[in-house]
Amino acid sequence: MRIFMTGYQTLMMNRGGPTYKIQKTKEHLEKLGLEVILYDMWEKKYGLGKGDIFHIFSASISTYDMAKNLKSKGLPYVVNPIFYSNLSASQIKIYRKASGFLKKAFVRSYNDYDLTKYICDGAEFVLPNTDAEGDLLHDGLEVSRKNMLTMRNGVEERFYHATPELFVKKYGLKDFLLYVGHIGPYRKNTLRILKAAEKIDRPFVLIADMLKDGEAPACREIIERNKHIFYLGWMDHDDPMLESAYAAADSFILSSTFETPGRAALEAALAGAKIIITPNGGTKEYFGNHALYPNPRKVDEIADAAEKSFNKKKSNCLRNHIRENFIWEKIAYKHAELYRKINEQIR
Repeated sequence: MRIFMTGYQTLMMNRGGPTYKIQKTKEHLEKLGLEVILYDMWEKKYGLGKGDIFHIFSASISTYDMAKNLKSKGLPYVVNPIFYSNLSASQIKIYRKASGFLKKAFVRSYNDYDLTKYICDGAEFVLPNTDAEGDLLHDGLEVSRKNMLTMRNGVEERFYHATPELFVKKYGLKDFLLYVGHIGPYRKNTLRILKAAEKIDRPFVLIADMLKDGEAPACREIIERNKHIFYLGWMDHDDPMLESAYAAADSFILSSTFETPGRAALEAALAGAKIIITPNGGTKEYFGNHALYPNPRKVDEIADAAEKSFNKKKSNCLRNHIRENFIWEKIAYKHAELYRKINEQIR
């Protein structure tokens, strides 16, 4: 049995949750003795056939052609859709129905939702990160629940052992509000987060890749005019400075429009930071009552949540919960069981 992992073409260009999810799933599956290959479209010598299973990360226009070709060649695949929307299931249904009239008039007219459904419908198993994601796939796109299995995101245990000294020594900052991610994409909502940070008299540290478009120019203006806001640029995921930053922070904020559930928030929680996160996307399935969930569209709510978080005492409840349930070793084991089940079924 060989497991081939694949995703959208810009995975390594736009490093983020899906990038590290693939890398860490592969790493820990290999520790369990499985053969895992990052699919290379230029490689001719795979000799694909019986015993090969593909794992597609993202069900979207960028992976549609891969799913279509796997289906036509009879090669089984599972898909982690990485799908969510600011639209409700009923709104998605209305959109799909309206676009259906266009499809009749223009034969090659498709929308992203149709492509997501096609990829999911052809999979041996559909693996949403949260139950909320699974509900939206079923209720909005009518993806069957028969072969749907919520497969939780994982986090590296090294963050549990993180200490603040390295970060404090270099930057002289401690007990601050922290954001880790991208600045620019509207979904990340960084502009509203920065507007909220302007309202509170607390240091705010951003470790992020700043894009050139979207909200980025407006975000840069806010950063430059506020002395208590510190933009440190990007840090590699394996950099010890990143885990030290999590440990040095008082609170971590990820008030995106939605997350499923936000890898950086899992890492920060495991390092002991208090969590402020979006309520959308199934985040409560991971963080429960141990986090604050302000409305991401209301700046004042985000600011109030940050103040409340600073005024709360730190607790080990959340970090212990994350460690007990979402460490990569445990998540990889569940993947391995699923692949073996599929391999038995297709023999």
